[in-house]
Amino acid sequence: MLKKLILASLAVAFLGMQAGLAMAANPDTGPGCGLGKLAWQNYPNQKTVGVQTMEATTNGSFGTQTFGISSGTSGCTNDGKFWAQEKVNVFAALNFENLAQDMAQGQGEHLASLATLMGIPAAQQPAFFAMTQEKYASLVSAGETSPIALVKALNDAVATHPMLAKVSVN
Repeated sequence: MLKKLILASLAVAFLGMQAGLAMAANPDTGPGCGLGKLAWQNYPNQKTVGVQTMEATTNGSFGTQTFGISSGTSGCTNDGKFWAQEKVNVFAALNFENLAQDMAQGQGEHLASLATLMGIPAAQQPAFFAMTQEKYASLVSAGETSPIALVKALNDAVATHPMLAKVSVN
């Protein structure tokens, strides 16, 4: 009987310790962001189960949390990398022929716009332009003429270029 009591006490202590560690590792136990977070944000004591349930139910009912996360709205944040990369892809798709021409020349307004969208600082853009002209044949190969393939090849080339590798490409 005493042995069972000691084991039960140790088990409760261990579980309590685990719960304490879990709460310390993640102090925000709410449902995150979205319309539910915004709709219920003015209620006192945000970390109560009732408020969190209402936030999660609102998010689930309207599907706004997914939209908020992907768009960076409704109290959600993201680092912008997804949208920045998508802007680059769309720009490349809409301007593919002009980009290819600018890359062959190592200059041009479309190439400058692409560099800006990719996050290449103005001081590094001349090196970027020279690199695109130098590697034109491999970046815009005859067999692979998709804008997405071009952007991937550019990102790979920037990542391995000695002057551009430190640049944060989206």
